[in-house]
Amino acid sequence: MKYSFFFSALLVCIISTNLWGQDQKARITGKVTDGLTDQAVELVTVYVEGTSFVTETAQNGRYSLDVPAEQAFTLVFSRIGYKATSKTIQPMPVRSQRQIDVVLAPSDSDIEVIVKESKLEEAGMIKEEVSELKLLPTTTGNFESVLPHIALGTSSGTGGELSSQYNVRGGNYDENLVYVNDFQIYRPQLIRAGQQEGLTFPNIDLIRDLSFSSGGFEARYGDKLSSVLDIKYKRPDSLKASVGGSFLGGSAHIEGSFDVGKSSYKKLRYLVGARYKTTRYLLGSLDITGEYIPNFADIQTYITYDLNRNWQLGFLGNYNRSVYRFKPQERSTALGLINFALELRSVFEGQETDDFTTSMAGVSATYIPDRDRNPYFLKFLASTFQSLENERFDIIGYYSLRQIESDLGSDNFGEVLAELGTGIQHQYVRNFLSINVTNFEHKGGIELQVDHDEDEKTSTHFVQWSAKIQHEYIDDYVNEWERLDSAGYSLPFNPESVEVFNVLKRPDITQRSIRMSAFFQDTYTFRQESRYELKLSAGLRASYWDLNKELLLQPRAQLLYKPLSGKTDISYRLAAGLYHQPPFYRELRAPDGTLNQDLKAQKSAHLVGGFTWDFYIGKANPKKFRFIAEAYYKQLWDLVSYEIENVRIRYSGLNDATGYVMGLDMRMNGEFVPGAESWINLSFLRARENLTNVQHLRREVGEEEAQEVEDVPRPTDQLMTVSIFFQDHLPKNENFRMHLNLTVGTGLPFGLQGNNRIYRNTYRFPAYHRVDIGFSLRLWDRERLAEKPRHPLRFTERSWISLEIFNLMEVQNQAGNTWIKTVFDQQYAIPNYLTSRRINLRFRMEF
Repeated sequence: MKYSFFFSALLVCIISTNLWGQDQKARITGKVTDGLTDQAVELVTVYVEGTSFVTETAQNGRYSLDVPAEQAFTLVFSRIGYKATSKTIQPMPVRSQRQIDVVLAPSDSDIEVIVKESKLEEAGMIKEEVSELKLLPTTTGNFESVLPHIALGTSSGTGGELSSQYNVRGGNYDENLVYVNDFQIYRPQLIRAGQQEGLTFPNIDLIRDLSFSSGGFEARYGDKLSSVLDIKYKRPDSLKASVGGSFLGGSAHIEGSFDVGKSSYKKLRYLVGARYKTTRYLLGSLDITGEYIPNFADIQTYITYDLNRNWQLGFLGNYNRSVYRFKPQERSTALGLINFALELRSVFEGQETDDFTTSMAGVSATYIPDRDRNPYFLKFLASTFQSLENERFDIIGYYSLRQIESDLGSDNFGEVLAELGTGIQHQYVRNFLSINVTNFEHKGGIELQVDHDEDEKTSTHFVQWSAKIQHEYIDDYVNEWERLDSAGYSLPFNPESVEVFNVLKRPDITQRSIRMSAFFQDTYTFRQESRYELKLSAGLRASYWDLNKELLLQPRAQLLYKPLSGKTDISYRLAAGLYHQPPFYRELRAPDGTLNQDLKAQKSAHLVGGFTWDFYIGKANPKKFRFIAEAYYKQLWDLVSYEIENVRIRYSGLNDATGYVMGLDMRMNGEFVPGAESWINLSFLRARENLTNVQHLRREVGEEEAQEVEDVPRPTDQLMTVSIFFQDHLPKNENFRMHLNLTVGTGLPFGLQGNNRIYRNTYRFPAYHRVDIGFSLRLWDRERLAEKPRHPLRFTERSWISLEIFNLMEVQNQAGNTWIKTVFDQQYAIPNYLTSRRINLRFRMEF
């Protein structure tokens, strides 16, 4: 027993000593990248000078190192072929954690080594690189279609996989801001369905990085209710190119730079990208058969010229042509229950031709003087946007709605039991819209450093401002009507005369207007080593539109706080402010075609709170993960109510609603598999509205009388959405990868045609769920496969081939309804289903 006690005491002392030693440590994590290629650098030795604390970076460039606590030390980074660097670290509290990233310079280069510590992100903006997204299976060919998988509170809406439009936290697509290199991006207005939607502006081959905010964004961003997507294009330093293609289209781009003259400061950089998209292969799986001829193409360039060390000129240009032709032939859609099955059969005559041509040109001049203290910048921008949109429909559909025998034991299974309705639907459209938007803007900023007596304290003020004037010219011609016939009677039925169901005809209307906007914003950053970092951004945004004579003032503020003394890497965010959206042309136009030029801006107040937690798993090969959670509440007033048909938003043209939106968004991303980034998003949402001077009613199933309700669902009310983008590769072969794209969302609301005010949005579409999967094989990589000098693809830098399966589970998701109305005033909602399973082959080469 004596020896037992002795050994037990010795063991306790050893364990206690070990635990005491552990308690005297802190931890530093980070990533090391190459300053020229921006690629991860492995096998970099990271050590504390004069101690035995040492580690090496893993294949993904990340490292995790225990360091002595409560004392200053020097952290050293070294590797053969690179310039060594070091950083003095001030004493860290016991068990605390700090992130330090390093950009190493190759030994034969003249660039500087950069050591940077983890900082608070700009006002809660989510920042992402796009390299991981280029192989994501997508049916649209547009970058925006991946946003629901990486951004908080974002869903694809009713357009599904055929559309790149996205909803953010209860708002519609018109409530989203998009910027490319500080130029605001506009889009066509007349698109009715996802089939007509062409290529959106951002070209993923040209993008360097992006920032996205789902609400509570800064005053420097424009006048919208929901979100902002801020995209930065590349500034290339070397010649690169890429080419890709699939059954759905292709793309190519080239980038490079060269010196102008003898001065090394005068450099011209260029990006040129071209894309082509055709969805004919996908549209062949829809219920309506016929001849689909969609052709969408664009070309885009971004050029910068460094005049000297202080001045830079920029040019951004885009030309986009989208032509959609369709000659329908017939349709067969089955629906109903197991004991009540219906079938709609239609035969068509006529065709549809849509033509959307947009172009944009923007120039900028940026002045950044070479100053060590209180640096500032001045930027001047001018841009023009033009959209020419033409819709031409003349389609007659002869339909028959039948009840089908669904009893499996019946001899008449599958045969027609009764004709519920026969008739004709004739749609005629001749619409033309021309939009010209020209603007001039000045923006600037200055960083004011604040001196402190203590070295451990640093703080700065970053003051930004802007003034913008914009001229808009719109020319609109509308001529459309719809004729309905049921059992030989025109609807609405009138024994005195023959009437058509809907007529919208208006003479040519032109509208000119001037918008002015400005903002002033100060961002104060304070950091006290080993204690905390604080960033407070507050600003005021003002705007005025001479059409409705409305002046808007919008104060906004964001607070970010990050403790530096704890053992976890976590930051907190709180944002609040007013967000007003002056109407564009489409909001002014009522369903009857009249224009309400006195329409006021839609208004909202945002309150957003959340946190971001960065953590690592593993020590030998640490993998970084990030968890983000945000809760929000938005109060809405002066709303312009609307209805959504597929992707077409039809506004009431009145400030006739109030409402609110509340919800919770969560996202986790990281390398669940080493070297492969993945994202998981989960969102809960409640979006409600109340039409002015309307008592809303709702009748539940089984109830005889309708009940009064205080509010009703907004058209974008979606209780829950889940989106997952997951990547994996073979354990011993990273050249073969799998990309899984999963989306699940509860059903969106809709109401009866022509009776969607009192009984508003009382029904819901079925839940949307879809799985797309892709398998990519890296055929060649010059860095990893250089031992094969005779490889047939050695002329490329990297080459992939991918096999993609869209709608893997072959789920019939719904994008809207076709309404069948009988002479007895009965309505049947016939679902318009989206695409079924399709297999796509894609290749990509980079040079």
